[in-house]
Amino acid sequence: MSLVSTGELVTAARAARTAVVAFNVITVEHAEAIAAGAEAAGVPAVLQISENAVKFHGGALAPIATATAAVARASTARLALHLDHVESTALLHAASAHDFTSVMFDASKLPYGDNVKATAEAVRWAHERGLWLEAEIGRIGGKAGDAHTPGVRTDPAEAASYAAETGVDALAVAVGSTHAMTERTATLDHTLIATLREAVPVPLVLHGSSGVPDGELRRAVRAGMTKINVGTALNTAFTGAVRAFLEAHPSTVDPRKYLAPAREAMTGAVAGFLRNVSRSCR
Repeated sequence: MSLVSTGELVTAARAARTAVVAFNVITVEHAEAIAAGAEAAGVPAVLQISENAVKFHGGALAPIATATAAVARASTARLALHLDHVESTALLHAASAHDFTSVMFDASKLPYGDNVKATAEAVRWAHERGLWLEAEIGRIGGKAGDAHTPGVRTDPAEAASYAAETGVDALAVAVGSTHAMTERTATLDHTLIATLREAVPVPLVLHGSSGVPDGELRRAVRAGMTKINVGTALNTAFTGAVRAFLEAHPSTVDPRKYLAPAREAMTGAVAGFLRNVSRSCR
């Protein structure tokens, strides 16, 4: 099946009052697991490659992007390719040459005014090339840290202004999730999510969803979240399976022996998230 666009999936999810889940790709096994999980669940998904993942691969986007796109095309599931948390303008400009249909441009470390200026320019560049662009409002209400620092919350009026000033297609907001959580204990502000949905004209994105319990995710989607980002949960499944295999078979040297159960564990995690979110029509 050919790749579909992230914008198409998000637009369809928003119209159906549900959400699309985007999963981080680090290795080819991640991409294969996401595709297999989407097929098992019978639900579309987004494969996203972050700037940090590109750095892990020596700064070369083409190899991991090409492999991920090939996995997606070979799948029977409807899959999109997204470039995530991009701070480098050079990497942003590489997106259109490597099958990406969307980019999350991350200027959240900048002061608000500089964030708006940089993001508006990124939006202009992306839209001229038919790319869908997501962004993050960043340092909110003068508080230190990014939009997913514990305790930080997005101000609805500021979010509405940011969306209008930048022209973004989707906005990541701070409602209680945090990046890199390995336990699913986060509690979200569902009242704030509903308020943001009314205030902001574009789809809302929840980053750091690995730490959010199933019930909280379903409530978040019903309240107004349309794109759900998952990364650490796959790494937890991957690492747990590798650790368990090597503890049971310490003399193993063939990586295929432990990468196979790692991929299978990630597939189960992907299918679980997709099935859970698909039950969340609001």
